[in-house]
Amino acid sequence: MMTALAKPPVRPADPRFSTGPTTKIPGWSSDRLDGALLGRVHRSGVAKARLKRAIDLTHELLQLPEGYRVAIVPASDTGAVEMALWSLLGPRGVDLLAWESFGAGWVKDVRDQLKLDDVRVFDADYGALPDLSQVSADRDIVFTWNGTTSGVRVPDADWIAADRQGLAICDATSAVFAQALEWSKLDAVTFSWQKVLGGEAAHGMLILSPRAVERLESYTPPWPLPKIFRMTAKGKLNEALFEGATINTPSMLCLEDYIVALEWARGMGGLEALIARADANTKALTDWVEATPWAGLLATDPATRSNTSVCLSIVDPAFVAMAPEARRAFTKKMVGLLEAEGVAYDIGSYRDAPPGLRIWCGATVETSNIEALCPWLDWAFETAKSAQADAA
Repeated sequence: MMTALAKPPVRPADPRFSTGPTTKIPGWSSDRLDGALLGRVHRSGVAKARLKRAIDLTHELLQLPEGYRVAIVPASDTGAVEMALWSLLGPRGVDLLAWESFGAGWVKDVRDQLKLDDVRVFDADYGALPDLSQVSADRDIVFTWNGTTSGVRVPDADWIAADRQGLAICDATSAVFAQALEWSKLDAVTFSWQKVLGGEAAHGMLILSPRAVERLESYTPPWPLPKIFRMTAKGKLNEALFEGATINTPSMLCLEDYIVALEWARGMGGLEALIARADANTKALTDWVEATPWAGLLATDPATRSNTSVCLSIVDPAFVAMAPEARRAFTKKMVGLLEAEGVAYDIGSYRDAPPGLRIWCGATVETSNIEALCPWLDWAFETAKSAQADAA
């Protein structure tokens, strides 16, 4: 008969460690949204000014180079990526990089939907990166900066040629506001509000370099473009899109929430402070992993470990010896125990990833909550292990 294990005395003040939507900013309250322009047409002057405020704050906080444009687009990060793929790809060969499920999804879309002829795929298993040196400067590149479901990120942009002829299209939804992106090496970058700063869903962000704009104005794809993908009119960039004139109706309530998060980030000290917060959270979790025999990190190379979507593996020999279904059942048991205690919500590994845990360490998370979570992870592991022994 299983003996109940002693529960840790301290609980995280906020149990929301989901990798997306991520937890709200510290001190968030719905009262902070009282200024939202509800019931107003999004094309009115006051609403467009508010949309432009979000665009300008994004440009400022991300320290974008002059000439880079920012737009609010439909359908979250997925919509923003698809806009870039369908509008920009075609005139050159494409190198596709994938080392987790979302990158693999972009590979499938380019190959199976756009059906481009000249496509090369460089992939790697969960926990590793492909050989980045294989990428050609003469070809377009599509990649995720940070692999949300694997906990693996590119360490830098040194592998992207400064004098490249192709475009670099980057899904950065779990990297921006937490990692230093080398913008001069990137031409189309996407993210979503609900991932990076705890915003609400359905809104994507698309950032274009002058080189991407040049491609849009000089190349017309051979396939039909749905209305929500169109960024040009009569061969010229639709500049209004980058001034707050959105393609479809945005939620002004969600917009206000994003602006509140941006202003919080600005008040915290901007990008450098956000990166420091994510780094501190990741260090607290990694320090615990290094002192814990049963836990490991899916990303084995410290240089490529994410500081936002930290993916934990279970390295206990008895767990490793289990059949795949049993390993998934064991981790599901751990996740259920933690949720039932109100300690951690939504921290199971992604469905396509190896069985394990996934904990968001981005800037909206407080380090004290990570520190309080760690003893509970031990408790959940030992409790699940004890229950398994009793069942046997």
